[in-house]
Amino acid sequence: MTETKKTNKKLIIGVAVLALLVALFAVIFFLFRPKAVQGAKSITIEVVDNNADSTMYDVHTDAEYLRQAMEEAKGLEFSGTESVEYGLMVETVNGVTADWNVDQSYWGFYVNGDYCKYGIDMQPVADGDAFRIVYSK
Repeated sequence: MTETKKTNKKLIIGVAVLALLVALFAVIFFLFRPKAVQGAKSITIEVVDNNADSTMYDVHTDAEYLRQAMEEAKGLEFSGTESVEYGLMVETVNGVTADWNVDQSYWGFYVNGDYCKYGIDMQPVADGDAFRIVYSK
């Protein structure tokens, strides 16, 4: 019977430590998550397709994240697969599909010359940002 009590006590301590770690990671995420910028912004979005042809979009938006700004860009068409964890995984831009499973191609997203750290649903948009969407192999 004392072995059962010891096992139960270890289990309770383990669950408490796990709950504490989950809470700690949640706090860290909320402190360091990407911060949205509210208000009017002017940004550019450049799409470089599989033929290295470039199309520019000047976007005036109140969007806080890139996906909404892309939706507001006149003439820019995109689609992909929705994911609970990552949001929209862009597969097709302006009729050009990138498929990693077929030829190791993908759409790379850049902001102000740096690779985006977040998916388009969480990538913050700030006034003056220059985004590039590049077909890559």
